[in-house]
Amino acid sequence: MELFGTAGIRGDVTSRVTPELVLAVGRAVGLDVVESGGRPDVVVGRDGRTTGAGLAAAVESGLESAGANVLRVGVVPTPALAYASQGRHGVMLTASHNPPTDNGIKLFVDGEEYDRTLERAVEERVEAGTSPAAWDEWGDAYSMELLPEYREAVASYARAYGASCEGLRIAVDCGNGVSAHATPRVLDELGAHVVTLNGQVDGHFPGRESKPTPETLRDLRAFVADSECDFGIGHDGDSDRIVVVGPDGDVVHEDTVVAILAEHYVRSGDADDPVVVTTPNASGRIDERVSAAGGRVERVRLGALHEGIAAAREGGGDVVFAAEPWKHVHTAFGGWIDGVASAAVFARLVAESGLDGLREPVTERPYRKVSVACPDAAKEETMRTLESTLPEAFPDASVNTDYGVRVERPDNSWILVRPSGTEPYVRVYAEADDVDALVEAATDAVEDAVESAS
Repeated sequence: MELFGTAGIRGDVTSRVTPELVLAVGRAVGLDVVESGGRPDVVVGRDGRTTGAGLAAAVESGLESAGANVLRVGVVPTPALAYASQGRHGVMLTASHNPPTDNGIKLFVDGEEYDRTLERAVEERVEAGTSPAAWDEWGDAYSMELLPEYREAVASYARAYGASCEGLRIAVDCGNGVSAHATPRVLDELGAHVVTLNGQVDGHFPGRESKPTPETLRDLRAFVADSECDFGIGHDGDSDRIVVVGPDGDVVHEDTVVAILAEHYVRSGDADDPVVVTTPNASGRIDERVSAAGGRVERVRLGALHEGIAAAREGGGDVVFAAEPWKHVHTAFGGWIDGVASAAVFARLVAESGLDGLREPVTERPYRKVSVACPDAAKEETMRTLESTLPEAFPDASVNTDYGVRVERPDNSWILVRPSGTEPYVRVYAEADDVDALVEAATDAVEDAVESAS
């Protein structure tokens, strides 16, 4: 059984993430909590999807019937639930940026997402089937007020960076998601003038699709460009993603945002070995700015920032920041992805230096991503072939095969080729001044490898 993807469990509520499955997962988590002998409380929250209340009832039944106590925090951003899971377990019912027909489950322990070992334990329990605890060992449910404490914690953390947001004008597109309960109020608390778009939490997402992209954020982009805002922010349905829109209405590249935050965290700290953890598809501009600030970059597979943070710390590094595109872990604040904290810290950096001032040191080379059709059965052989043919095509480059095949050339341009985990494609990512030629060469090599393996 493989329930978990790169970010928890997600899917259609009538065929995959059903009440029956959610109850079984809840009971599996509850049994783990009880058997570990630790704190028996599990925090349960949900986003604004119309199916959230029913699934919350199901997961609570599973948890309580295993002997765990439930702390209900209601409709909250995922990072708020993660914050509340410090010192205990947490269950968040959300499908993040998926359509309203979907829902999902994200599991946390002590402020971090479940790792592979914990996920497999849940899968094994669900597959084997579990029985309720004895009637007099069931847990109970309580309500807990979370949002005011979380918002104040984010604002307090952000005040350590940048400058006051007084006079700053920011537009925030919540996309009818649960960021409406957090980001506008945090930025207001920091002194900014905030204009909120799609600020009514609605599980149908009537304002726009939940996934924030240049296309879905067209209203935000137009508003920012026409209203003299300093910048804009777009969130997904559960507030772990953040997209930044410049005053001209253009989306700031997600890797530029990461580079800005990463450089600032390296420069502002006093760590002997500052490390930034990111993913194989992240831009070389991050490496350049981190290196210029005196730090180093470590990479980990997509969806596993928490694993990369743990590995870097085991190696003696002091992880000051971790990020994959649109998702950031502010390690001094906590071990979870937090788009609300990103909005707060980024706003204060803009207040101090201006968005143009923050972007100026970052080298923004052309970036492309393409998909090459590849049957699932041929992926393994295709990637094995590319481990030799791609280096041969770029003999002056260094090669890393930890998470796909990443080729880095002396001029800091790069290519990453990796199989999709959910679709019949091999992805090609590239960044270079001559990106079209680079993509063409890489795509030719991938197509040859797929043909040979099929």
